Amino acid sequence: MKSDKIENAAKRIFAVMSFAGPVGAVRPFWIDGGSSAQQDEARRYAAAAINVETPLPQASGSWRLVILESPFAGDVEANQAYARAAMRDCLYRGEAPYASHLLYTQPGVLDDNDADQRRQGIEAGLTWGKMASATVVYTDRGISRGMHQGIERAQAERRLVEYRALSEGNK
Repeated sequence: MKSDKIENAAKRIFAVMSFAGPVGAVRPFWIDGGSSAQQDEARRYAAAAINVETPLPQASGSWRLVILESPFAGDVEANQAYARAAMRDCLYRGEAPYASHLLYTQPGVLDDNDADQRRQGIEAGLTWGKMASATVVYTDRGISRGMHQGIERAQAERRLVEYRALSEGNK
């Protein structure tokens, strides 16, 4: 059942989401059937990633190439879950997203904590962007420094920049 899949995925996303409470505060925990801002956010991400009722477009010449911008640094696990949900959203829109921050940061590729390797990964991703028709910026988790670089590069190359939120229309 779709709702069970979404709820189970939301629990896993919730477990890795950042908690910005006061020092010494107890991290919130999942309450079955509960509704908090954090649980609702996790459900939105899960629903976007699991939206099984909408078929993916078939491969053809109609796919639009896009660079996906979303946060990576900071709460890496939650940001990766969010980026995967954003990629799924792009696919449902008939787009072929490229998210270098998910590709180049895999173990054995580049170390995002090393400034030179991080710069190399960002530059490689932005270079690929010359082939894209748009840069899509997912804003639910804010806009990071790296995302700003991608936006500036897209503007300099006169590439369309679109701002999106998974919380809009993907609940």
